[in-house]
Amino acid sequence: MTTTYPKPVPAEPADGKDGLIHGLSTLELESLSDKCHEAKTTAYCPYSLFRVGASLLIHPSSPSSTSSPPLIITGANVENASYPVGTCAERVAMGNAVIQGHRLGAFKAIGVTTDLEDYCSPCGMCRQFLREFCEDTVPVFMFSKTGEYKVKTMGELLPMSFGPEKLPSREEMERKGEGRKE
Repeated sequence: MTTTYPKPVPAEPADGKDGLIHGLSTLELESLSDKCHEAKTTAYCPYSLFRVGASLLIHPSSPSSTSSPPLIITGANVENASYPVGTCAERVAMGNAVIQGHRLGAFKAIGVTTDLEDYCSPCGMCRQFLREFCEDTVPVFMFSKTGEYKVKTMGELLPMSFGPEKLPSREEMERKGEGRKE
């Protein structure tokens, strides 16, 4: 049995250049939407009942993304009876991607969805976690349960962000005697 998910529809005028929507083809956008809606169905949320699904579109030139359909890695929120121990869908998806070898520069877009009529953006902790592996220009598609979406870039969601490029190199830290020596 194949489940049909809502088609993505922009909630506001879409940035469509050269037939692309925020840099994504129609197939990539539909796959990103379908996969995060599908991931949402696997959420473990017996306490809040708030299901979240996330999807990460991998650049075609990244490791293990040579297949013709878009490579998308997903995650869903996983709660715990000890509430702070739960993990958000975006961090589950990114953890899956990292263990598959993807790093900064591998991600073309992010998708997030919930059961809300409105759009839900990644929480602050997830924004910082995603920023570790995504440039400021990566679009984040926030899908409503009906498929409507709003898009913001990582830079818009986390202005003046702190990322790995802000840190001095290990060599520089060791030269200054400020880093851990091995």
